Amino acid sequence: MVARSYAIIGTGALGGYYGARLHHAGSDVHFLLHSDYEHVRAHGLRVVSKDGDFSIARPQAYAAARDLPRCDVAAVCLKTTQNGLLPALLPPAVKGDGVVLMMQNGLGIEGDAAAVLPRHTILGGLAFLCSNKVGPGDIQHLDYGAVRIGEHRSDGRPAGITPAMLAIADDFKRAGIPIVLEDDLVLARWKKLVWNIPYNGMCVIEGCTTDVLMAAAKTRARCEAIMREVLAIAAAQGRQIHPSFVEAMLADTAKMAPYKPSMLLDYERRQPLELEAIYRRPLAAAAAAGIPCPEIAALHARLVEMDVGSRT
Repeated sequence: MVARSYAIIGTGALGGYYGARLHHAGSDVHFLLHSDYEHVRAHGLRVVSKDGDFSIARPQAYAAARDLPRCDVAAVCLKTTQNGLLPALLPPAVKGDGVVLMMQNGLGIEGDAAAVLPRHTILGGLAFLCSNKVGPGDIQHLDYGAVRIGEHRSDGRPAGITPAMLAIADDFKRAGIPIVLEDDLVLARWKKLVWNIPYNGMCVIEGCTTDVLMAAAKTRARCEAIMREVLAIAAAQGRQIHPSFVEAMLADTAKMAPYKPSMLLDYERRQPLELEAIYRRPLAAAAAAGIPCPEIAALHARLVEMDVGSRT
C-alpha cells in the first residue's frame, strides 16, 4: 500500500506532535511552518513525550503553502484566529480528491474549510492532547493524545462512519494515536466545548493552570456551571449530552497533570484569543434558541477585555 501523504498546516504543539508520529509510522508528511521554518530546517523537529521522546532530523519543511506538494490529506492545525488564511493555504495543499482534516477547537470550523473547498471531503479532528510548544521546533507532550474524527455535512446531520474516516483512522492507529470515530461530528464538537469553554477561558482570567482551578471550590463550581450551560445550548441544537458527562469531565481534569490550555499560552504571548469559534458561535446558537447563558456570556465579556486581538 502506498503511504498517504499529509500536509500539516501549522506545525505547533498539536501539528508537530501528530505529524511527527505519522512520519515515524511511515506516512509521507510535509510540514508548513512560519516563524520556526529556518530553525526546523537546520535543527529538525523534536518531541519530548511522557510516552518516550522522538524527533525528525530532516523534516520535509516549507515556509509557504505554494511550495507544498498537493497531499492526500491537509491537516489544519492552526489557531482558528488564522482561518482567514484558509483560502490561500488550502488549495495548494490538497489534491482534487483529497481530504481536509480540521484539527482545531470550536464550533463551525469545518464550514470555514467547506467555504474554501466545497467539493472536498471535510473531516473534523478533535484532539484530546496536553501538549505545548516550548521553543522553535521543540514540543513537550504532557498527557493524553487521543483524536476523535467525524465527517462534516453541510446540513449538520450525522454523517455516520465514512470511508475517509476509516482510512485516516488506520494511519493514526498505525502511528500509535488512539482514535475514536464519531458518527455525529456536531455532537462531538459540543462535547469538546464542554471542556474548552470553561477551562480555556477560566485559566486566562484566573491566570492559572487547570489543577489550580480544580483545587478551589469556587472556580471548580464556576467551571461546572459553565459546562451545564453548554449542555443546555447543545440540547437546543438537538444534541443531547447526559449530565453525567459533566462529572466525568470534572473528574478527568482533576486527575490531569497541571496544564496551561492553549488560550492561556496565547494570552501570555500576547496573541489573539480564539473567541469567535470557542465563545461567539456557541453564544450565537444560544441566543437563536433563546437559551440564557449568563456564565458563558460573563466569561466571554471578560476575555474580550483581556484579548489583545480585540484591541487591534
